[in-house]
Amino acid sequence: MGATATVVAAQRAVASRGPNPLIDDPYAEPLVRAVGTDAATRMLDADPDTDGDAEFSVRQAAEAMAVRTRFFDKLFTTAADAGVRQAVILASGLDTRAYRLAWPAGTVVYEIDQPAVVEFKTRTLADMGAEPTAERRALGVDLRDDWPKVLLESGFNCERPTAWIAEGLLIYLTPQAQDQLFDNITRLSAPGSHLATEFIADASAFSDNRSRRVSEGFRRFGFDTELSELVYEGERSSVIEFLTARGWDVRAQSLDEVYAANGLELPGDDMFAAFADARCVSAVLTTPA
Repeated sequence: MGATATVVAAQRAVASRGPNPLIDDPYAEPLVRAVGTDAATRMLDADPDTDGDAEFSVRQAAEAMAVRTRFFDKLFTTAADAGVRQAVILASGLDTRAYRLAWPAGTVVYEIDQPAVVEFKTRTLADMGAEPTAERRALGVDLRDDWPKVLLESGFNCERPTAWIAEGLLIYLTPQAQDQLFDNITRLSAPGSHLATEFIADASAFSDNRSRRVSEGFRRFGFDTELSELVYEGERSSVIEFLTARGWDVRAQSLDEVYAANGLELPGDDMFAAFADARCVSAVLTTPA
């Protein structure tokens, strides 16, 4: 499994623990343990309050993931309440929303990721006896390839409203690929479609001392992936302006606002301050451009 997918699932697993868990993802920990890496297991077995330092701890990482998970969960529940019965999870990784959310009857959930990731998750959850709570169609296709064609060939109906999420994805795309992604989403979306994503205007935050502290935090558990090596820098289109120009009614929230909406306080250290301009973005398509 990819290091980023495993780290994200480990954070969700930690956030799902305790008498008052921040989220409820019962499949995250079994999936991470099935990956079987020592680093992932150490993160799961760490003490969330004592492992790490003032600038990076397992608890901080779990809280950040809980806030992010709730934001994207809400996109799907809001869309479902509006009558949307078709959902797409882009770069789904070890995401288990097709299994853990209470989808309305008749909902089809499409997951798109690398073939090896899709096969591993599907097989592992089946071995656990887990069953999707919607009709799940898992598509093994690289987002650098013609994923819209594969999606349409799998029964996707572009005349019906769709709920889309691109969670934790944009920083791993070139600026040009980011624009193409949202052009494809818009082209495939009927009015009334919903979308959630994140936007960080300045990707240099991932290549300076601030991101190195994040990498060092994960390195204590044995994850040796350097975040800066995975991120594409360069001037990007503003997701907010880009989507607005294409007929989406966009709402953007700061991290402070999203944390506060979940009853949590954004940590005030330099590492989190590096992402002060980050926005959690949700949108509804009104009139396609």
